[in-house]
Amino acid sequence: MAAVAGVDEREYKRRIRAWTLYDWANSAFATTILAAVLPTYYSAVAGATLPSRAVATSYWSLGLSVSLFIVAILSPILGTVSDVIRGKKRFLAIFAGIGIIATALLVLVDTGDWALASVLAVLGRIGFNGSLSFYDALLPHVAKPEDQDWVSTRGYAMGYLGGGLLLAINVGMIFALPDNWGPRLSFLSVAIWWAAFSIPLFRQVPEPASASAKLAPGETVIGVSIKRLRDTMKDIQHYGELFKFLIAFLIYNDAIGTIIGVAAIYGAELGFGTVELILALLLVQFVGIPFSLIFGQLPSQEEKRRPLYLAFIIFNLIALPIAGVAGRAVLPLSISGAPSEPFVTVNGNFGEGIYLANGAETQYSGAWTNETIPAAELDATADAVYATSDEIGARLDFPFNGQQVELTYSLGPDHGIWAVEIDGAALLDEDGLPIAIDGYNSTVRHGDVVEYEAETAGEHTLMLINTGEKNPDSSGTVMTIGQVKVLPPIRQSSLPLIIVGLLVIQAVGAVFAYFLGRPLFTKLAESLNTQRSILLALVIYSVIAIWGFFLNSTVEYWFLAWMVAIVQGGSQALSRSLYSSMSPAAKSGEFFGLFAIMEKFSSIIGPLLFAFAAVTLGSSRPAILSLIAFFIIGGFLLMRVNVPKGVAVAKAEDAALLKTN
Repeated sequence: MAAVAGVDEREYKRRIRAWTLYDWANSAFATTILAAVLPTYYSAVAGATLPSRAVATSYWSLGLSVSLFIVAILSPILGTVSDVIRGKKRFLAIFAGIGIIATALLVLVDTGDWALASVLAVLGRIGFNGSLSFYDALLPHVAKPEDQDWVSTRGYAMGYLGGGLLLAINVGMIFALPDNWGPRLSFLSVAIWWAAFSIPLFRQVPEPASASAKLAPGETVIGVSIKRLRDTMKDIQHYGELFKFLIAFLIYNDAIGTIIGVAAIYGAELGFGTVELILALLLVQFVGIPFSLIFGQLPSQEEKRRPLYLAFIIFNLIALPIAGVAGRAVLPLSISGAPSEPFVTVNGNFGEGIYLANGAETQYSGAWTNETIPAAELDATADAVYATSDEIGARLDFPFNGQQVELTYSLGPDHGIWAVEIDGAALLDEDGLPIAIDGYNSTVRHGDVVEYEAETAGEHTLMLINTGEKNPDSSGTVMTIGQVKVLPPIRQSSLPLIIVGLLVIQAVGAVFAYFLGRPLFTKLAESLNTQRSILLALVIYSVIAIWGFFLNSTVEYWFLAWMVAIVQGGSQALSRSLYSSMSPAAKSGEFFGLFAIMEKFSSIIGPLLFAFAAVTLGSSRPAILSLIAFFIIGGFLLMRVNVPKGVAVAKAEDAALLKTN
């Protein structure tokens, strides 16, 4: 049933290029819209009129869940329909069109447009995830069975490159363009990129043949599709190996998806800066390109360099953690980014911690308490927690020992403008102008935060002064302060030296692989197939989870990011190709619809369990460590999948359908 039979080599390669280019096209949505730009823009700009950042985050998460649920419901049904009516490309075009149009319309989202942003984000995610289901279903029709591993990994590599390039461009746009035009035009650029680079697939990849004969009198496409899907689920034992793989994939991909989803948040929790986190994301994008291709070659019996590739990967598995931990231990703090000694309270200047300005007690007298108030309460009510005054010249002094403080305040229609000083001197922005807080917002909004930094660490006083000035739209001069958080010492690190260290390790690894790869790893490399290559990736992910628990320096974070880049693309691409090999090509739409369900649930369950563990245990560190259980259980179940048996069932099913039609 595959569409590659009888195709000449030149046309075959052209179809593969066109198919993989769609990964290049849609990955811009994954990096800019899902990961880097839109979540922050939604909270800070589109959701500016919502009661708090917590509410904005909950609305964003709700939209994510809704879109994933819709795709999970539609994918197997529409996938089966696409098999029956010969419509994989048609449905891919419909979903891609929905995603592209919704993404383009995000350019209209400005301050307070959270409802519009929510609707467009949901539609964009439905289009993005829905199109991937049909895109994956084309794999067995584009690539020969023996080529599906490297074609799948090549797609992921193209996705890393395309998504990373546009993200880098968009980051430059955000910094270069005034107001909100940087993010808004970056959303439009994603839509244009997605649409333009999808064209080769629609032009050069043929529509696979229908899996069914003509409909009998009285039959409908939907009816036949639902019956086929129901029959597949009833006859689940017939596809036993395939469904065992799906369960294994659901479990281990939970952990992989969680690591991808929480990496930036985890880094921020450990005190790494925004620039470092964005650069680390770009590092994973670009480093993932060659390693995805390397992983795609590991199962190939025809690839003569497999021992070298395997040696290089295993060298990194051992060398990166050792070098990272050693770097934290022996390098100066100014290079490694390891934490300095915490700030403590001295001479009445508050050390690290959260300090409340209770409205009923403080009255701007300078009295503070370190009594902890739940974040939800701080977000939800101003009367009980916030210190409020509309008196012109009112001043709140906060003495602290440290360098950075995080101020939580509220906004409202009657709020004015407040000056910010440290040690009696006005803080200046990059243009040399005094920094001030404009508290005006058309609706009351609690829980907004801003950070301020003294020139040096030590004993200082943060001063907030009600200037009596106000926004032209404001009805008053109210100043409202909730709490001040003294942050840990700023991590100092040298990214150029860290990158040099990474490159040195890679150079040593290349030499090691070149001279010792064949003598030491030939037998092991010859034993690798797709299944065992995925298991190798899960071993590396287990090391990542263990290391993530102990990680506490910038050098380790970057070395760990490099380690994630080694396996992230390869593990997912080989999972896709292994599933494809055990799926009947004639039913690829139906079966990749089921695959999409597992992918979507792994996008929901893993992060929820991670959040539960983090809240219950009070830290994300144990939550990261808990992911090992997913890799161990998922790997154990994967080992029990009889892949040759599953492939034989798929081939027999295709042969039977071909004979019937």
